[in-house]
Amino acid sequence: MSCNRTLTVLPDEADMLRQMLVEEDAVTMQNFRNSVIHGDTFRLLEILPDEMADLIVLDPPYNLRRTFGTYQFKTTTAKGYESYLRSWFSTLCKKLKPTGSLYFCGDWTMASVLQNLMQEELTVINRITWKREKGRGAMSNWKNCMEDIWFGVKDKKHYTFNAHDVMTRHPVRAPYRVNGKPKDWDDTSEGKFRKTYPSNLMDDLSVPFWSMPENTEHPTQKPEKLLARIILASSNEGDMVFDPFLGSGTTAVVAKKLGRQFCGIEQDENYCLLSQKRLLRACEDASIQGYENGLFIGK
Repeated sequence: MSCNRTLTVLPDEADMLRQMLVEEDAVTMQNFRNSVIHGDTFRLLEILPDEMADLIVLDPPYNLRRTFGTYQFKTTTAKGYESYLRSWFSTLCKKLKPTGSLYFCGDWTMASVLQNLMQEELTVINRITWKREKGRGAMSNWKNCMEDIWFGVKDKKHYTFNAHDVMTRHPVRAPYRVNGKPKDWDDTSEGKFRKTYPSNLMDDLSVPFWSMPENTEHPTQKPEKLLARIILASSNEGDMVFDPFLGSGTTAVVAKKLGRQFCGIEQDENYCLLSQKRLLRACEDASIQGYENGLFIGK
């Protein structure tokens, strides 16, 4: 029996899943909620209502040559990539509520571009770096195994951040005791652990791979554990989470598992179908690998 758990859409599933999508020309002010929309993000940003989202997760194509299903994104200059982002970023920010938050994913080569763009529209609160251990190293350079996520808000005095909902359980390497009792850590049958507040350096994540049930064929899929941290920290139950570059659906799936509303846009139909299949599975299994009993499990 194969251990490969990569999720695919079977031929006899496609028609059923396709009927559950919202097509671009059928979007209304009512049916965008809890929907995967198959269509062009840039046209749909002109249709969807302003101030609709409590949280936006933004993961557009990086400035790299990549093939996403039937669409290919080509590398350009830093100015060219900045021009591409500027053509729609301001319109996207209008979709954010006055108390909303936006997380912008990118790689180190475009860090200054993303920071400048964010600062023009929002207040930058933090820069998150997460370790993605995947791919081969290079003989002439350091292996690139990190990505950035820029965290910004519309109003720096009024935004959601639920620090207690994203606590991490870390192993204690130097247990300290007071009067023979653990100080700030728990001694359990599984080992010695400490609960810590979230950090902007995340090194306990794994890019989805073939033996994980969340894995799909999408080339730049983010881990559910990463999205769970963002969604739990920067939204509340019932809030609207918007992802304009949905890919294989991770943002929508995690939002559903955590009791949020969602709206995702994706131009590739097969990725839309994968998203819808994952959403159906989330109705039966709301577990998130690396998140147990209200705690994220660290190394």
